[in-house]
Amino acid sequence: MITLLGANQQVLKYHAVSHRLFFGAGTAACIADLITFPLDTAKVRLQIQGESQKVEGASTMKYRGVFGTITTMWRTEGPRSLYSGLVAGLQRQMSFASIRIGLYDSMKQFYTRGTESAGIVTRLMAGCTTGAMAVALAQPTDVVKVRFQAQVRLADGGRRYNSTLNAYKMIARDEGVRGLWKGCMPNITRNAIVNCAELVTYDLIKELILKYGLMTDNLPCHFTAAFGAGFCTTVVASPVDVVKTRFMNSADGQYRSAINCALTMVRNEGPTAFYKGFMPSFLRLGSWNIVMFVTYEQIKRGMTKTQQYWESPL
Repeated sequence: MITLLGANQQVLKYHAVSHRLFFGAGTAACIADLITFPLDTAKVRLQIQGESQKVEGASTMKYRGVFGTITTMWRTEGPRSLYSGLVAGLQRQMSFASIRIGLYDSMKQFYTRGTESAGIVTRLMAGCTTGAMAVALAQPTDVVKVRFQAQVRLADGGRRYNSTLNAYKMIARDEGVRGLWKGCMPNITRNAIVNCAELVTYDLIKELILKYGLMTDNLPCHFTAAFGAGFCTTVVASPVDVVKTRFMNSADGQYRSAINCALTMVRNEGPTAFYKGFMPSFLRLGSWNIVMFVTYEQIKRGMTKTQQYWESPL
């Protein structure tokens, strides 16, 4: 009887920890998005620029560099344009980051069957699994976010979509419910790569720093590990990210598939097109990772202390 009660307490404790990580990851990701969203918008505009030129027959580059893009958008569309799609972005992070980051430790334990040691293969499997699960659920929010970030205010002041809810409705009406999951496969590929590069790299860098006593488990350690994770993720994920953005933003029937989108990019713009928007991608991912992981670690620490306080006898 005592053994059974002990087992039940362990299960309840495990679920409490999982819920803390789930909530903490979503909250930290939203804070990171609020701070870095203009960089993400600049990245999207730079990624689709070659495509816009081809469609409109323009010969001049509208956007040049990350800060040039932000300045141009501020001047021509107003400062609010830098946060176009923020509502969908926050919706995305609360569902997406909560799963891919918040369930990462639980998935590692699942693959190692509860043991503490987790090798590189186990970490990669956990990252791929949570990344794919997150995309399958949160893809509509990502599609709407990209559409908002890509849309330019028309001459008469109008826009393609008037609100986040309006965007969901219009996409479902004009392109079918499948339109809300447009680019799901390249996004799963991208986020499997991003999740592995981001979480596994952060995990390993932090582990090595602590193992060799270079820093203690505090803010400088979290900052260093997050910066390294952001750089590695940008290098690995940029090609898939560009294809994902182009495909999700494309008109119905413009590309037959994500592979067709990639081949069209190579044919029309050359292989360097896969690294369009690299600097804003790095600035965004690097800063996003720093804000997110530092905030996440602090939230985890704070929630653990709060639980210990409530569980401790008076």
